[in-house]
Amino acid sequence: MHSAAVEAEMLRSLLRAVASAPAKSPLIPTAIAATNSKTSQLTSSRTFAVKKAKPSGSKAGNKKAQPKSKADAKTKSKQEELAGSSVDDTAHDLISDEKNRRRLLDDDERDKSLDIGPNGRPLFTSAASLSELSRKDACTYMKFSRKKLEEVLPERLPVGMEKEFDESMRDALLVRHSFLDLRDNFRRIVDPSSQSSLIPQKQIVLDGPVSSGKSIALAMLVHWAREQNWLVFYVPEGRSWTHGGLFYKNPQTGLWDTPVQASNILQDFLKFNESSLMKLPCKIFDPIPLGEGAGVGRMKDADSMAMPEGSSLYDLIQTGITTTHASVGVVVRLREELSLVKDIPVLFAIDQYNSWFTFTEFEEPVTVRSCRPIHAKEVATVNAFRSMMHENMMVGAFSHSTAVGKLRKDLPDVPTNARLMFPRYSLEEASVVSHYYLRQRLIRREAFSEEGWKKLYFLSNGNGSEMRWLLPFMR
Repeated sequence: MHSAAVEAEMLRSLLRAVASAPAKSPLIPTAIAATNSKTSQLTSSRTFAVKKAKPSGSKAGNKKAQPKSKADAKTKSKQEELAGSSVDDTAHDLISDEKNRRRLLDDDERDKSLDIGPNGRPLFTSAASLSELSRKDACTYMKFSRKKLEEVLPERLPVGMEKEFDESMRDALLVRHSFLDLRDNFRRIVDPSSQSSLIPQKQIVLDGPVSSGKSIALAMLVHWAREQNWLVFYVPEGRSWTHGGLFYKNPQTGLWDTPVQASNILQDFLKFNESSLMKLPCKIFDPIPLGEGAGVGRMKDADSMAMPEGSSLYDLIQTGITTTHASVGVVVRLREELSLVKDIPVLFAIDQYNSWFTFTEFEEPVTVRSCRPIHAKEVATVNAFRSMMHENMMVGAFSHSTAVGKLRKDLPDVPTNARLMFPRYSLEEASVVSHYYLRQRLIRREAFSEEGWKKLYFLSNGNGSEMRWLLPFMR
C-alpha cells in the first residue's frame, strides 16, 4: 500500500511539472491520457487490493479481515486519499491542457505560414473531393467534415479514423499512394478508357501489418464510390456477423441463422442507399424461406413467403426488417439480387474480413458435457457474402484488432492473386505526418528535428498509431 502512494505521488509530481510548461508547448493529450490511465490502473489494482485473512474460528470465518490497529486504519485512509487526489489532479490537468491547446490551434488558423510541410510543400491539398485527387496530391492532408463523413458513412467510422481526428484535433487524413492505387484500380474497371497498362482486379483483400491504415483506406474507398453514385454494401465490422445475438440451426439449409444480426445488416444497408434501392426492381421472385424469428420461434403453417411482383429492393429489405422470420432469408436473397444489378456499379466492402475465416463465438451442443465451435462459413449470412469467386467488385480488409490470428496464404473462396499487402508509412509519408503533428501542436516546436522524427519512425517501424503516440515525447 505504501508503494502505491509513493508511485502515485511521483506521477502527480511529473504531471504538475509538465503542466507548468510554457503555453506554446502544451503536453499532448495522448501522453497525459496514457499517464492518467497508468495512475488509474495503479489505484485500482493495488490501492484496493486486500489480502484475505485466514479464519481463526467459526465466528471469524464469517467476518471480513479487519486492520490490526487504529494506526494502520488511519495510514490506509491517508494512502487512499492521496491516490484519489492524484487521479483527480491528473484529470483536471488533462482538461485544462486540452482547452489550452484548442485555443492555440484556433489562433494558428490565422497564420497560413504554418501550413507548410517538408521541403516547403503545402501541407494540405486543395482538392475538394476524393475523385479530384491526383498523384500530385499524394503525401498531403485532405480536410474533411466529420458531420459530412458520418452522412456518407452512416454505418460507422473506423476506430482508427476517429482516434486520428480526436488526437490531432483536426478532421484531416493523409492522402497516400496506396489509397490512390486502390481507387484507380476500381475506377479502371468502370471506365476502361482510363489510360493505364495495369490490369484492374475486381476482387482485392487488403492485408498488412497492424496499424497500416487498411480500415481507413477501405472507408475512403467507400466514400469515393458513393461520391460516384455507386451502390456500396459496406460492412465496417465483419466480426459482428459472427458474435452476439441469437443463433438457430435451419433444418432446410443446414446453416445457422442469426436473425438479430440479419436485421441490423439490412438496416445499415438502407441508411445511405435508400433512394437508390427504391429505383432498383427485384429480379428474383422465388419464395423467401422463413426461419426462426428472434426469440419467437418458427411461424406456424408457413415456411416461406413470396414477394409481390413489381417489388423493389427497398421493399425486399423492408420485408426483412419488419418480419424477423424472414430477416436471414432476405439477406441471402439480397446478395443474389445485387449480383444482377447492371444499372449502376455495385461494390462490396467488408472490413474485418478475416473474421469470416475462423470460428464464431457460437457453439453447438454435441453431448451433455461438450460443445462444438461453429465456423463462420456455417453462418447463413457469412456464407452468402464471403466468397470472392464471382464477377462482382469486392474488397475485404483484414483487421488485427479482432485477434483472429494469422491465416494461411491461400484462403478458400478467394482468388489466389487477390491478396494485396498494404504498407505502413514510408519515410516520405512519415516526414509529412511529423510536420502535420507539429502543425497540430502534438510536438513542441523547439524540440522538433529531422533526426528526432526519423528515430521515432524507425523505432515504430512506420506504425501510424505508435508514431502518433511517440512523437509528443520528442526532446
